[in-house]
Amino acid sequence: MLEITNLSKTYRGNGKKAIDDLTMTVANGEIFGFLGPNGAGKSTTIKCITGILDFEEGDIVINGTNVKSNPVAAKQKIGYVADEHFLYEGLTGRQYVNFILDIFDVPQEIRDRNVREYAELFEMGEHLDQSISSYSHGMKQKISLIATLSHDPEIFILDEPMTGLDPQATFKLKQLMHKLADEGKIVFFSSHVLEVVEKLCTKVAIIDKGRLIKVCEMSDLKENENDLEEIFLKLTSEVV
Repeated sequence: MLEITNLSKTYRGNGKKAIDDLTMTVANGEIFGFLGPNGAGKSTTIKCITGILDFEEGDIVINGTNVKSNPVAAKQKIGYVADEHFLYEGLTGRQYVNFILDIFDVPQEIRDRNVREYAELFEMGEHLDQSISSYSHGMKQKISLIATLSHDPEIFILDEPMTGLDPQATFKLKQLMHKLADEGKIVFFSSHVLEVVEKLCTKVAIIDKGRLIKVCEMSDLKENENDLEEIFLKLTSEVV
């Protein structure tokens, strides 16, 4: 379970809160959509969850491990694919993936199996020994996914993960998200593509100006024939 309690974050030199008293819970087995306009605080929240950013108020707990008091153990539970690639382009794809798996102390037998499986899934097997600097945007996204998936995280955090992926890779990623949720893992998914969120997610949270506006069960929306796009536009236009 991911538990965020009274989270607030203010950037130095700016008195305005990027995240303002955010509280929400994500259960194991959920594909959880995290929505908001540009500048709403989505990426800041994700960077607080992953330990990239410190925060001055609140708590974040991942399956019983507090991000602030036990950051290394918390990070061991997280797989994160960012909206921008932060890759070592002088390495080959295989070298980069092994570097990440070394950090997570993944045994050789498990890494060999997982890397082979995910490289084959995303059709990257023949490109693993090429320099990352030669990769297209989509190939960089795929190598990020392979590295993240191969250490088998308990919570899989995706920030605009489908940008640059071809339709086949996008379809496979969606299938994987369902598989991970079925295994009891958390898939935390931030995207501006509401149609994809509506089809994939079991629950969504909408934030704006750093504040949580609404958490919706997708089954309730579908049962009441509500449209996620209409709800999103209405709620975010009302925030002052």
